[in-house]
Amino acid sequence: MTDTAQRVLILVASGPSTPARCAAPFHIATLLACMDAEVTLFLTGEGTQLARRAVAASLRAVDGGEPLQHFIGQAKLAGARLLMCRQPGVVIVAEQLIDELDEISSGGELAQMILEYDRVLTL
Repeated sequence: MTDTAQRVLILVASGPSTPARCAAPFHIATLLACMDAEVTLFLTGEGTQLARRAVAASLRAVDGGEPLQHFIGQAKLAGARLLMCRQPGVVIVAEQLIDELDEISSGGELAQMILEYDRVLTL
């Protein structure tokens, strides 16, 4: 094991149209952060919808399962960062976003992270 933590970027492109895929990125982020990796989740495309309070509180990967908010909270508690891509022409209402969101970023910032991180996963 090295002295520096591995940096892992997880691109979250799944959203409400594919609920079965939405919890996995946050679960993987939690596991990696618990293994001392520096983890950043980046919501992009339809995945940006997961930052909306109403979606995070109601979306479930499986019927009767925990809402997505549960998995987001666990990832944050483990130390993962959560970023969302700014979408041109889309008005962002801060009050409608989850508290766990660390930052709204640009596609250029995403491109830079892809080049800098040790691992990039798309889930």
